[in-house]
Amino acid sequence: MQEYTNSLIKESSPYLLQHAHNPVNWEAWSDDIFERAKRENKMVLVSVGYSACHWCHVMEHECFEDEEVATLMNKFFINVKVDREERPDVDQVYMTAVQLMTQKGGWPLNCFTLPDGKPVYGGTYYPKEQWMHILKSLHYTFVNEPEKMREYADDLMKGIVASEQVIESVKQEVFEKEKITELVQRWSKSFDRYEGGESRAPKFPLPNNYQFFLNFIQSAEDGIFRETVLQHLELSLDKMALGGIYDQIGGGFSRYAVDMLWKVPHFEKMLYDNGQLLSLYANAYRILPKPLYKRIVAQTIAWLEREMMDGEGAFYSALDADSEGEEGKFYVWTEKDAEQVLQKEYTWTKEFYEIGNVGHWEHGNNILLRRKTDEEWCREKNCTIAELEQKIAHVNAQLLSERNTRIRPGLDDNRITSWNAMTLKGLCDAYAVFGEDQYLYLALKNAKWLEENQIENKNDEQIVYRLTDKKKINGFLDDYAHTIDAFISLYQVTLDEKWLFLAQKLTKSAINHFFDAKSGMFFYTDDKNQLIARKMEINDSVLPSSNSVMARNLFDLSIYFHDQEYRRMAEQMLSNVYDGMENFGSGYSNWAMLLNEILQGVFEVVIVGEKAKEYTKEIEKNVKRRIIIAGTTNESTLAIFEGKVKTEETVIYVCRDGACLLPTNSVEKAIQKISGK
Repeated sequence: MQEYTNSLIKESSPYLLQHAHNPVNWEAWSDDIFERAKRENKMVLVSVGYSACHWCHVMEHECFEDEEVATLMNKFFINVKVDREERPDVDQVYMTAVQLMTQKGGWPLNCFTLPDGKPVYGGTYYPKEQWMHILKSLHYTFVNEPEKMREYADDLMKGIVASEQVIESVKQEVFEKEKITELVQRWSKSFDRYEGGESRAPKFPLPNNYQFFLNFIQSAEDGIFRETVLQHLELSLDKMALGGIYDQIGGGFSRYAVDMLWKVPHFEKMLYDNGQLLSLYANAYRILPKPLYKRIVAQTIAWLEREMMDGEGAFYSALDADSEGEEGKFYVWTEKDAEQVLQKEYTWTKEFYEIGNVGHWEHGNNILLRRKTDEEWCREKNCTIAELEQKIAHVNAQLLSERNTRIRPGLDDNRITSWNAMTLKGLCDAYAVFGEDQYLYLALKNAKWLEENQIENKNDEQIVYRLTDKKKINGFLDDYAHTIDAFISLYQVTLDEKWLFLAQKLTKSAINHFFDAKSGMFFYTDDKNQLIARKMEINDSVLPSSNSVMARNLFDLSIYFHDQEYRRMAEQMLSNVYDGMENFGSGYSNWAMLLNEILQGVFEVVIVGEKAKEYTKEIEKNVKRRIIIAGTTNESTLAIFEGKVKTEETVIYVCRDGACLLPTNSVEKAIQKISGK
């Protein structure tokens, strides 16, 4: 029997259920929380986290499970627990407040508000004594100096409303190539020339940043500058793939490394990272065809299917960093444990995975990692890559089998639309590059789940939900944006126009409910939003911003549907962030890809005839740059096929900015045209 049970016991969120037996009288977020707070004249604590968050667990144990702390919290505050995966809109508003107050943020996020929801104080993790001092001080000030608090809250609200809000700029008549050059030059000053990534710790794998570098390399002229970016990209991808941040035996990346070496991960694995990293390593293979990158994609997809996918084809959100109360315990190895499993093969594995050497972490435990690439190892050991791959697979299978007998980290079984859509796109990209039928099978299974469970036809509109398990939560802009993006990608590998038309319908719904005509941008929340501020997501980070994804969607759909209004909207959105984006390349990487594609033009490859699917697969596998591809074996009403008539032979049209080269029946010649040869 649990000693305490609060109202969170009624919830379905894994994170909220983790707190259901705290002595704190937690409540889930609801729109009437602040009405009650006004009636009772109490401050509100909005405490945000997620189930795989290590420091959330630490603060829960130190503070929220403590009766002394709970007594204070229950007496003076209405205490609200929020799962940021369910309600990123709530997290967004109160994270902005804490960042304005403290210049930093993170999870757990703890923000105190007045009874009307306006924030007055906040931070992240606090140990018990400090937390109790904050509780007492805030209550004292609220009772004795209410006007002081009110004045501060009103001033802070101005900052919250203003942050990441955009005023429509005059639409850029001419976008300049120099903008991209300056952005990359400034950005390159922060490159870590030895370990890849940014020259700082902790180190996050930022997939969209490297996608931009790929995009830049594909279009930049040969020279020292292009070579610098290519070297940094390759170094970063290698170091991430070889480091402890990557699960060498099981596949999948952890959320970040706490050091400069990509060595010690924060062991939680998030779906949104791994979905994006599938796309990154698959696309990188086009220009850097390394067996390591192909293995990363295959291992990660195998992990997703094995540990993260349910029977319906949906992917779960995350795996916890902790098991048995210890961070990383599931993943690390003592020398003794590894030797018992591998026996005669231990000596080879010890050297290969740096056990007892660079891999040594703490308390006799080792994080499996590598310091040599496949090519470096084989040069030194006089082996072939094929022999090495066979050896890695054999050793990994033994270690994985043993690891699977351990107590597993907690699983966050939320099935979030936007994160699933990113993973769907990653599967499509992997299929386009490697042609593995299993990748397409998983992609179609996931797309079917999204279509049947997360999208509803409502009043002749396609409406997206973020979550549908046990309680329905309306979709946010990222749920729409990434689903549209994924369905465009799925069309490109299947040529099934159903997905493209569904992407178009979702775009219309997003415009109807999220678009702000005054700024030309999209709000993060729909027009039914009830929060204290309605915000926009502009800057790219670990995830590309929902506005930048929408802008790129509009650009692509404008080509497929010959819709000049979509093109105008995309260019207006880019114009709104154009001034100054060169000063913060990492925060505008997805925008910079759109800018680069507008400047360079995107190749449109249109294939008409019986062999359309076969030719599409061949072209996608061999072209080294992003293209807009369309194909049909029959007649099509899609605007991109206008004037492209079906003949006895399959015909390939290669176009750019609407201007087409002479059609060809040869896949090889089409690839040469796209490659500029």
